[in-house]
Amino acid sequence: MTTQAPPARTPWKAVLGGSVGNMVEWYDWFVYASFATYFAASFFPKGDPTAQLLNTAGIFAVGFFMRPVGGWLLGRYADRKGRKAALTLTVTLMSGSALLIAIAPTYDSVGYFGAAVLLVARLMQGLSVGGEYAASATYLTEATPPGKRGFASSFQYVSMTAGQLVGLGLQIVLQRTMSEEALNSYGWRIPFIIGALAAAVVFYLRRNLLETEAYDEEAGDGAGHARGERGTLRQLMVYKREAALVIALTMGGTLAYYTYTTYLTKYLSNTAGLEKSTATLVSFCALFIFMCVQPLAGALSDRIGRRPLLITFGVGATLGTVPLMTALSGVNGFAGALALSLLGLIIVTGYTSINAVVKAEMFPTHVRALGVALPYAIANALFGGSAEYVALWFKKADIESGYYWYVAGCAAVSLVVYLFMRETRDAALTRRERGRHAADPVTARV
Repeated sequence: MTTQAPPARTPWKAVLGGSVGNMVEWYDWFVYASFATYFAASFFPKGDPTAQLLNTAGIFAVGFFMRPVGGWLLGRYADRKGRKAALTLTVTLMSGSALLIAIAPTYDSVGYFGAAVLLVARLMQGLSVGGEYAASATYLTEATPPGKRGFASSFQYVSMTAGQLVGLGLQIVLQRTMSEEALNSYGWRIPFIIGALAAAVVFYLRRNLLETEAYDEEAGDGAGHARGERGTLRQLMVYKREAALVIALTMGGTLAYYTYTTYLTKYLSNTAGLEKSTATLVSFCALFIFMCVQPLAGALSDRIGRRPLLITFGVGATLGTVPLMTALSGVNGFAGALALSLLGLIIVTGYTSINAVVKAEMFPTHVRALGVALPYAIANALFGGSAEYVALWFKKADIESGYYWYVAGCAAVSLVVYLFMRETRDAALTRRERGRHAADPVTARV
């Protein structure tokens, strides 16, 4: 028998509960990239700074290649044990990985063993984030009523960006209170210690979250799929077309996102020649405005649909990446760098503000977390996680403009998908919602 959701299960509590933990998860994830310029020399032999960054970027990319594994394991776990259980597990893994990085020994003391510890920590982070995206996307989508899901799910990137802003803000503070020598020596460990402690606090908070109505309906009344069938690859293959669409619609968006976020500070420093502190401040200001725009775009998608925003991103990224990145390479001050960086992020907003809800709306409850997690993690491993490494490779090969065309080309592929995919805004996620529809959009094919 279907029951009404209890009064305490309100959208705002769900958004707050899911977002705070997501912020800490992504703080720990992004702070690696933010502080890489300071700890790169600690784990690899002295020499070419670009080569050291390539090594740390390689380990950064390895974390992404663990995300499909994390997406599979933790997506399956979320579909079987619940969204709340998965959210609690992901933050536990992230806390442990941040602590490992904080105490990792340097190359001067133990040789490459320190880099091995760094690698293990990034593998753990990859597992954690691989499950975190799907668990939080599914939780935020399922816990919100129709007509508000675009707005609510946009807080996933609000919290992701907030985590990165906290990391960048801490970096700015440390840059202004510590010498360059101190930062390179031990100061870079501070953000990882903070991340480990914050994740431990979030573990307690997430234990008090309420499960979503959609999951309780599927798991609790005996009318849904048996537990052994929930979250399996066999069930996901029933929706293989949707899974393929998730990969295709993600590739351009995730590549553009990581280009204008994690790689931007290094690009402004290494290519445009701005001081590290100036490049960091540019990233901080641009990301803050970007974060504030996400709910506005998400709410807009609740009114006009998801596809118009995705198409706007696809057109903007396909046509605008090359001129934007070219212009950024020649900036010589804070104002110009901020304006161009913000323009790139506003274009990316068409993807980031709604990509989580679009993916969740494609799948039914019994395979929703896995359906979001695994294809998305694969796309991120191939395109998002490798973005910084590919960009630095093009730079080292002295053909840096080739990277701009690479980003534009991936965005063009995603644009084709946006043009022909179905609209997901009116998908019904529970039987109570489906009672108000003549057909069930969740199980319809694209």
